[in-house]
Amino acid sequence: MLNVIQLLPDSIANQIAAGEVVQRPASVVKELLENSVDAKAKSVQVIVREAGRNLIQIVDDGVGMTETDARMSFERHATSKIRSSDDLFRIRTMGFRGEALASIAAVAQIEMRTRRAEEELGTLIRIEGSDIKAQEAISCLPGTNLLIKNLFFNVPARRNFLKSNSVEMRHIIDEFQRVALANPEVAFSLFHNDQEIYNLPSGKLSRRIVDMFGKSYREQLNFCEEQTPYVTVHGYIGKPESAKKARNEQFFFVNNRFIKHNYLHHAVVGAYEGTLPEGSHPFYVLFIDIDPSHIDINIHPTKTEIKFDDERSVYAIMMAAVRKAVGLYNLSPSLDFDSDVNFLAGVRPKPASADINANRNGSADSKPTTSGPGSARPISPSWASGATQQPVNERTSLRNESLDKAAGSSFDMPRKADHKPSVNNWQTLYEGVAGNAGPSPGSVAQPEEKGDWLGPAKPAPATPEPPAAESEPITLGSRANQLQVSLESPEQDVPVLVDDDNIVQIQNRYLLAPIKSGMLLIDQRRAHERILYDQFHASLTKRNGASQQLLFPKTITLMPVDFQLALDLRDDLTNLGFEFDELGANTFVIRGVPALIMGENEEELFANLLAQLRADTGRLKLDRIESMARSLARRSAMRYVNRLSTTERKALVNQLFASANPSYTPTGEPVTVVLSLDKIAGLFR
Repeated sequence: MLNVIQLLPDSIANQIAAGEVVQRPASVVKELLENSVDAKAKSVQVIVREAGRNLIQIVDDGVGMTETDARMSFERHATSKIRSSDDLFRIRTMGFRGEALASIAAVAQIEMRTRRAEEELGTLIRIEGSDIKAQEAISCLPGTNLLIKNLFFNVPARRNFLKSNSVEMRHIIDEFQRVALANPEVAFSLFHNDQEIYNLPSGKLSRRIVDMFGKSYREQLNFCEEQTPYVTVHGYIGKPESAKKARNEQFFFVNNRFIKHNYLHHAVVGAYEGTLPEGSHPFYVLFIDIDPSHIDINIHPTKTEIKFDDERSVYAIMMAAVRKAVGLYNLSPSLDFDSDVNFLAGVRPKPASADINANRNGSADSKPTTSGPGSARPISPSWASGATQQPVNERTSLRNESLDKAAGSSFDMPRKADHKPSVNNWQTLYEGVAGNAGPSPGSVAQPEEKGDWLGPAKPAPATPEPPAAESEPITLGSRANQLQVSLESPEQDVPVLVDDDNIVQIQNRYLLAPIKSGMLLIDQRRAHERILYDQFHASLTKRNGASQQLLFPKTITLMPVDFQLALDLRDDLTNLGFEFDELGANTFVIRGVPALIMGENEEELFANLLAQLRADTGRLKLDRIESMARSLARRSAMRYVNRLSTTERKALVNQLFASANPSYTPTGEPVTVVLSLDKIAGLFR
């Protein structure tokens, strides 16, 4: 039998290795920037053409290389960082494998000029597809100047798999930002098609963050630091109110190397402890300094994932550092004894002495809670009271039980006819939550009575009042609504007409509509999102979106990556109804917004839409129209604070059921829930 196994030529082996190291132009930028940092450069310039397809040029003023080192740098596994296997556990440099230049040279045309400061002449090397075309002595500046031309010129299949220029450029900017943040003492600049994207002078980390992300970040930066014998954490975190929906401004650096670590991200988010809006992510740039012997960075081709020998300790130290910064800068809401801290806006607080006594007795029901997103919500972090504090899930459970007790008196048992209370209690308790209150089948304890107001109390006798002739159905501000319990009393057996006039709004969150088989519960915000999605999708498809002109045009300054994205999507944004013009570097003037959007901050809407589109790039396999319609619909849907009139409720329901798919949002979340008569009856058994 003939032997069939043979060694591959170096050129083919390098092309195979390039499949892991060089995935796209951004990979080349990352590897070369890290080489410049390792060469102790004080200034690095990046020049890109056509998002790196035609040219990537990196110019630095580092130590440079000798003629022999310049030639050896393009050999596989040739490196100056490692001499023995023990060095793998003492790595402080960015590069160490010796694969980057060899892999890049296998799939591109390279021209390198390099010179050491103490030498008179430098070296020029030209390589195409791993073949050396020229090597000669030249006169050049100290440092290294690398030109990468026609990436993937000899691998057409790889070149065809590259995305559009806007997508590839965003990846390049992401890699540039990570290296620039990790090395604020180095000056960086980035040019794309002769246009300056970034010009970052050397300085402190705080200045680097402001120069990179904008002046608006100056007010939200708060220093964070924690030193232990095992690990040191330092950096900056953002304020909770500045958190964004898109998760693209979170940066971890371990020994100045950017990493992605969901476990540590969970520690940071957990440290904010309820101060973040739902679904939002805080801004942070955090550095972890640790002995290299405690980590393994050689587990991923791009070295963006590492392993700690004691992840739990790092997790705990990270959470403690962020919590300390949150408490030090008063980023979480503070307890104000003069404000209303009860779970309903209409309930008057107990006297301060009663609160103090309840807290001393350790009553779980004395904790202040809220019932809506707009209510003041004082936070008592678990770390403030030591290890004996209850977990979040237990605290939530106790709070839910307390709310059920407070609102459950109307649903727990039927009341006797001769002991019917006055409706004044309802008006006092739910003032500002429900509009016109009608007669109530039950009562709740008045908050000023003696004892704990969350516990059971006897109803005070009162003279019944005659019911109103035409009263709107009651909207109860209690957790009973969230449990999908009918608002009708078990004693009342009056049939409900199936009519649009009987649509009830609950807590400004849900709509309750009678149907033949029972009741239909509609999520108000999701229904609006579904309607807006259909309208935005139609506008993008037909290219006829209506625009509402602004009386006073708004000026907005964006991050370079978002500015470039807006230029690439200009036609689609115009079809939606946005009208904007360029006004200097990274700045637009907004003259019009989609007519379907009402009551939104134009600058925030535009910036958040671009951030959402950037975050969705590569994560969702959607076409551009689908992605834009989804993102804008989610950003523009009404909040849970809108009180709708009867006409608005009718219009919302009618428009919802005119949709092709009224049961689900564009992302697959349910919009409606049917409460059948059998299910409702089962709730009272």
